[in-house]
Amino acid sequence: MKQKVLLLAFTFFVSLLVHAQVKPMPYLKVAPNGRFLMTEKGAPFFWLGDTGWLMAQKLNHEDALKFLDDRQSKGFNVIQLMALHKLDDTSFYGDSALIQGNLVAPYMTNGNDFNDHIQYDYWDNIEWIVDEAAKRNIYVGVVPIWGSVIQKSKLTIAMGRIYMHLLLRKLANKSNVIWLMGGDIEGEEYRVVFNEMAKAAKEHNSKQLISFHPRGRTQSSTWFHKENWLDFNMFQSGHKNYEQDSTGYGEDNWKYVEVDYNKIPAKPTIDGEPCYEGIPQGLHDTLQPRWTADDVRRYAYWSVFAGACGFTYGHNSVMQFYRKWDKNPAYGANEYWLSALQAQGASQLVYLKELMLSKSYFNRIPDQSLLVGKQGDKYDYVVATRGNDYAFIYTCNGSNFVVIADKIDGRKLKASWFNPRNGSLIYIDTYDNRGELSFDPPGEKVLGNDWVLILEKN
Repeated sequence: MKQKVLLLAFTFFVSLLVHAQVKPMPYLKVAPNGRFLMTEKGAPFFWLGDTGWLMAQKLNHEDALKFLDDRQSKGFNVIQLMALHKLDDTSFYGDSALIQGNLVAPYMTNGNDFNDHIQYDYWDNIEWIVDEAAKRNIYVGVVPIWGSVIQKSKLTIAMGRIYMHLLLRKLANKSNVIWLMGGDIEGEEYRVVFNEMAKAAKEHNSKQLISFHPRGRTQSSTWFHKENWLDFNMFQSGHKNYEQDSTGYGEDNWKYVEVDYNKIPAKPTIDGEPCYEGIPQGLHDTLQPRWTADDVRRYAYWSVFAGACGFTYGHNSVMQFYRKWDKNPAYGANEYWLSALQAQGASQLVYLKELMLSKSYFNRIPDQSLLVGKQGDKYDYVVATRGNDYAFIYTCNGSNFVVIADKIDGRKLKASWFNPRNGSLIYIDTYDNRGELSFDPPGEKVLGNDWVLILEKN
């Protein structure tokens, strides 16, 4: 108990010294065209998320600050976490989330004195994480209850509303909270429960955005697209390769975006859980090849250029915060989380965010009509997106392609290669904005030799 008090006090004072209090973050809202997110002041918001799923359960305050500081430095602006992963959840400091595993009896004390081990509880710790994230301009996507707990507890409407109201006591006034209903679960069986929990959140604070984190290879729009509480769609393209997947989509996460993009009314969509860097393909067989930074970039650019409003990254070791004393880590995690923070893919996605924010934002559309002929299957797929006076075209393996000019404004077009691995630019040439233009990316055709062609009005 003494150790806990000392750790709490130490990290509290470190936090005060390093990060002073800041004004509340602006709420996010859906852009008028229904395709993107923006701040309440009208600034474009490109969602660059990370899955810190077990942050509230496994990190002490010192490590939580390390995680948040690192992700802020790499350009991440959303962290997704579970408020409740298991019925017997405890925080790093030993505080239980629930009284005797009772979902409608969260262990909440009357106070939240940081230095008082009796007052400071599991839920105060989650509130602290949310506040520290806000100091770093990071939004927190909170899954109230993970899907496996929902199924095990046979969640009812009454239970869901009671639990949600108790959780909202802590988080309803936080402008950087985004609610993610579900939690790796399909929406059909508990549809009415999720509707009631989401409505409860809207009743407390209508400005907090709400989505639904679904089961692998499913999407929220299947069940909730026309619900008023669903502000934006989320899909989980998942961790299976082409051969392992039975949906017909395989690794083509851009197909989920296409489905959502064609639904009415228009709502933003995002891949909230693609393949994680360092996780075995298919998850459970640790002898399978592991997803790499090349795969992470491919999933990111494919989905964003297809029309998504951002992208969520994940790393096998980081999402579970694998530590050296953890026994039987999930999915064969073999690198400690502090080291895995520096994984290649995590550092490279900021270049995508910077690219998307470098041009006019709200008029961007996916547009495969920019390309001549068949766009290619699987890894040969080439994806195009454009604004009024620019176009981005992505190949994940350096495939050649032909562009139909005059789709964007301007008499002349400046062409450049953008390198997703390091953010560098290579000027190609300036062309008349007419006819068909052929492009051959640098290097050999091989998976991971990915490039973005930038065409812009000159």
